[in-house]
Amino acid sequence: MMLGNTSIDCPLILAPMEDVTDLPFRLICKRLGADILFTEFVNSDGLVRNNKKTAQKMYFTEEERPLGIQIYGSNQEAMEGAARMADEMNPDFVDINAGCWVKDVVARGAGAGLLKDIPRMEAIVAGVVKNTTKPVTVKTRLGWDDKSIQIVEVAKMLEQNGVQALTIHCRTRGQGHSGDPDYSWIPLIKAAVKMPVIVNGSLVEPAQIKRVVDESGCDGVMIGRGAIDNPWIFRQTKHYFQTGELMPEATVQERIGLCMEHMRLAVEYKGERRGVLEMRKHYAGYLHGIPNVVKFRISLMQYLEMNPLLEQLQIFADTRAQEVAAGTPAV
Repeated sequence: MMLGNTSIDCPLILAPMEDVTDLPFRLICKRLGADILFTEFVNSDGLVRNNKKTAQKMYFTEEERPLGIQIYGSNQEAMEGAARMADEMNPDFVDINAGCWVKDVVARGAGAGLLKDIPRMEAIVAGVVKNTTKPVTVKTRLGWDDKSIQIVEVAKMLEQNGVQALTIHCRTRGQGHSGDPDYSWIPLIKAAVKMPVIVNGSLVEPAQIKRVVDESGCDGVMIGRGAIDNPWIFRQTKHYFQTGELMPEATVQERIGLCMEHMRLAVEYKGERRGVLEMRKHYAGYLHGIPNVVKFRISLMQYLEMNPLLEQLQIFADTRAQEVAAGTPAV
């Protein structure tokens, strides 16, 4: 797949996810094999009002490249201003969110709300393209609901307005994250446009991802929620593509070790108190699938400093390792 100066054969891409894909989590996924990263979505209205918290979402490090800054909004002037501000950060791409299904977003006509007003969507896209020097990409859904799917026409419109790659979450806005995604639309979109088409939606297992790639002919794969519980999904999928074999699941020690690495990154980039507090949302993912772990996970919530937390995580990992070595069931 060629996009701007980036050329990667069927890249594995970390999806932009609000309150998830901040800088520390992006670094974790990058180190585990993600080829392309995107920021959390950035509110264009907040950017043009010079909201510092909003602007901070655009910050990234050189290690994360290639990286796209994703912006969203329903006001053309604000989106154009946001595009200029994102351009100043010198990302590799600027991405337009036209797929978020959350009520508060679509009620303002943003995210997937753009699918209800295609002329406005076109005007915003054209305005963003004109106000950045970077390749512009779009992430959207099949349609507002199953009665209004016009994704092939939307893809043509986006390409005609200068969009250089399109990611499709293969559900409608009405589905949210429920129901099965319909990947069968990808070949139809591919036949209609020349730009790369990236598939997204419930891609969580290496064998499943390989099957979707083979059957759809997509140019890339965007992984979202599948990376929350299993950041190793990128490394595992690449291994499966290359060998046809599944890698072993991450051990308890590997999960805890990565959680500790994530903690250190969070504190490094956000400060101790904020880093520790914001890590709380990640414990469920790192401890997912470990038997009888609820009480331990709850106990982690009491800490406000990093070192005591790291100590408890290490004790937990060592204890579980000893239990496995002794053949003692975890309690």
